[in-house]
Amino acid sequence: MKTSLIFLITLFLSSLGPDREDNLYGSRALFVDQSARIAIIEMKRTGIPASIKIAQSIVETNWGNSLLSREANNYFGIKCKSWWTGLTIYKVDDDRDSKGNLIPSCFRSYDSMEQSFKDHSEFLLNSPFYKPLFQLDLLDYKAWARGLKECGYATDPNYANRLIETIEKYKLYKYDDMALHGG
Repeated sequence: MKTSLIFLITLFLSSLGPDREDNLYGSRALFVDQSARIAIIEMKRTGIPASIKIAQSIVETNWGNSLLSREANNYFGIKCKSWWTGLTIYKVDDDRDSKGNLIPSCFRSYDSMEQSFKDHSEFLLNSPFYKPLFQLDLLDYKAWARGLKECGYATDPNYANRLIETIEKYKLYKYDDMALHGG
């Protein structure tokens, strides 16, 4: 009896799996569906792999659960920069004052997920730092992940690996193929 109960509990918990964790979107699968729809359009428009955009939005927001994504629709952790004239939100990140104390950083804020994804594309397209990315094969998500890290997108030394692992675990590379071949 005890073994059967343990088996049933284990079976139930495994059926929930990591893809069923709740977030602002209800589940990870729904988050991927919503972000993939926009990422495919952006891949066709700009040549940035959909898998990369989806993985970055997952990693940067913890599946849409971050303060930036919930309160500012910022799915890529993009800071304001001096030329930004749009909406903003401030939160402590990694900026420091002259004494070395952490201070609130200015982040871009958007009206929607779609605006965030479009601005992310423009951010990469229009910055000379990311120009080398656009010489890479569209279907080589590993090169794009490594390239983002090499170009200085994130300070996390494991950023490229985190993107690659996310893409592979959730088979996000299929969205690149869908964008290119309509599958």
